[in-house]
Amino acid sequence: MPLGRWLLIAVVLGWFALLVLVPAGALVKQVLAGGWKPFVEALGSAEVLRAFGLSLGIAAAATAVNTVFGVGFAIVLVRHRFWGRSVADGLVDLPFAVSPVVAGLMLVVLYGPDGWLGRWFEAGGVRVVYALPGMILATTFVTLPFVVREIVPVLREFGIDQEEAAAILGADRWTTFWRVTLPSIRWGLAYGVTLTIARSLGEFGALMVVSGNLIGRTQTATLYIHDGVESFRPEGAYAASLILAIMSFVLLVGMELIRKRLAAREEG
Repeated sequence: MPLGRWLLIAVVLGWFALLVLVPAGALVKQVLAGGWKPFVEALGSAEVLRAFGLSLGIAAAATAVNTVFGVGFAIVLVRHRFWGRSVADGLVDLPFAVSPVVAGLMLVVLYGPDGWLGRWFEAGGVRVVYALPGMILATTFVTLPFVVREIVPVLREFGIDQEEAAAILGADRWTTFWRVTLPSIRWGLAYGVTLTIARSLGEFGALMVVSGNLIGRTQTATLYIHDGVESFRPEGAYAASLILAIMSFVLLVGMELIRKRLAAREEG
């Protein structure tokens, strides 16, 4: 192999190690510097358990909403022609372009106690911002594109021949969806859902704005880590960070397995 190619590989791998492997190794070393006991004690604290429980609950809710919406929206974009379709297609990616902090602020303006809609919810005794509903809304917003963007190309490649054949044989739309469309997009859907979960668990900016960051009530795992660093209580923050990193790694492995299934399906 030419020297230039070896040099290119070394530079790329060195840069990757500097950006990813070295910081990850430093975090593991810092977490385990005092042994396993402080690490286990930090993870067993009530604050950490509540924070992770809240993060998992929000991720589950946002993923469920975006799975249903993403499948429906992808079908509308691919299978139907209507005025404004290209605009709607572009706006799906808005959460990718807008800072999560800005997204959180938009929700505060709309759903805050004095917001356009928030005052009506407050009058009905329902608090959106600085409560769980606002946190789910914020997470749903920032993760909205993932399922849509994974399903749209799969639907386009799949075409409509099998769906039309099912209709000719007498299947109604729901039967066609469950028996024909959904099986054809299942791996793309699984990939989008995995991305949504990973992004939901790591969300910080939007939640910082809409949650109020109340310990034991609206403090997620990422907000707990931030508070631990800011208040010079890094032990719990390090432990929580390592758990989030492990969860992300597991999701990454799952995504890779799904990607291979998608590639095998395309080749087949």
